[in-house]
Amino acid sequence: MKTFAPFLTSLVVAVWVIAIAIISVQNATPVSLKFLTFQSIQIPMGLVLAFSAVIGLIGMALLQPLWGLAGIRQSNSRLEDDAEFFVDDEDF
Repeated sequence: MKTFAPFLTSLVVAVWVIAIAIISVQNATPVSLKFLTFQSIQIPMGLVLAFSAVIGLIGMALLQPLWGLAGIRQSNSRLEDDAEFFVDDEDF
């Protein structure tokens, strides 16, 4: 069971890479990206899709540990808050 999660992750990434490669080959028309007043050079649409996917994968890989740390902090603070409301009736 320990090898299933890495295998599934590798399979999903492989499918994404294959899909991006197929889309990149089919979308070779050059496009120019515009953001506010900035405009990029003409690059193939498939390359834009590939760069976007890579940036998303890297961004999620970098942010995921930070979300894990935030979740640990929240669960610790909830446990401390809940501990104040428990009263042991046997002491009275």
